[in-house]
Amino acid sequence: MLLRILLACVPLAIVLRWLECPPLVVFAISALAVIPLAELMGEATEVFAARLGPNVGGLLNATLGIAPEVIICILGLRNGLHNVVKASITGSIIANLLLGLGLSMIFGGRRHGFQHFDKLHASLNAGLLMLASTGLIVPAVFHHITTIHEQRFSLETSVVLLVVYALSVWFTIRGGQQHFTEDTTRQKVQQAESVPAREHGWSSGRALTILGAATFTLALISEILTSQLEPASHALGLTETFSGVILLAIVGNAGELLNAVRFARNNQMDVSFSIAVGAGTQVALMVAPLLVVISQFMGTPMDLVFSPFEVIAVALAVVVTNKITGDGQCHWMEGVLLVGVYAILGLAFFDLPELI
Repeated sequence: MLLRILLACVPLAIVLRWLECPPLVVFAISALAVIPLAELMGEATEVFAARLGPNVGGLLNATLGIAPEVIICILGLRNGLHNVVKASITGSIIANLLLGLGLSMIFGGRRHGFQHFDKLHASLNAGLLMLASTGLIVPAVFHHITTIHEQRFSLETSVVLLVVYALSVWFTIRGGQQHFTEDTTRQKVQQAESVPAREHGWSSGRALTILGAATFTLALISEILTSQLEPASHALGLTETFSGVILLAIVGNAGELLNAVRFARNNQMDVSFSIAVGAGTQVALMVAPLLVVISQFMGTPMDLVFSPFEVIAVALAVVVTNKITGDGQCHWMEGVLLVGVYAILGLAFFDLPELI
């Protein structure tokens, strides 16, 4: 019932934007409209997760979930908002790794106790996250040494990141499936037995249609949110950096955050892990380098040189996430630790001045 009411916020947000209502009102209604759209995406993804496996299902959800973020960032680059775009990328990475995964562990752990996920998949993601950190740290160091060929180096690094990410997707979908261990299989059987399977009655075609429609609508709502972000932030007295790293990132990734928690509560931690960590990995290894490549044809080239504090925030998020997920199991207290790190970083971005 509540979701049906919130679904009414979708057309309401569009109407309010058309009527040019106060930015805070439009921003709030648009944020509420994200919730039912994320729920529809989660329902459709669960159908594919049951048929394609948790890793592929989570990958599909994370991929479609970041589509609005790509659209938002492209619009930002077109308007010359490079700093906001970079802040949004930073915020998306730490929000998915720390907040999304942390809340999933809390809600899932409180209901089911210890939960398990595929250690091999976690190990692959740990390596990808370290590569993502390298892709941010090296350009930042390069910038402080020399600015000669800086743009070219960012483009070259972006190509490497995109190629590695494409190969990791291929491995996850095709090659990685044959490497599942018997221990992982037993864990999945135990998880399946602990929670009754949900019967959706949706065909693959219907699920794909709903997933695509929800993603398209979410992209539209995200565009409205973006247009209202700056005036709403000024009305609240927030800096551009904080708005990009925290507000825009949370709203732009609300679909992944809500769906990750949803699957964890259903004791499908494999899917939850794939969504949360997968989304963070995709932003770092696909979205950021893809924007660098696309920006070359827009007349406003973007580089991979992030501010020192943004680089530190991402590196800390990667280290903490890899440390906690390395054993293939989790409980609610580990989720509290992740959320705690996110809170500290959020407060730091809130207290930092506009230029960092």
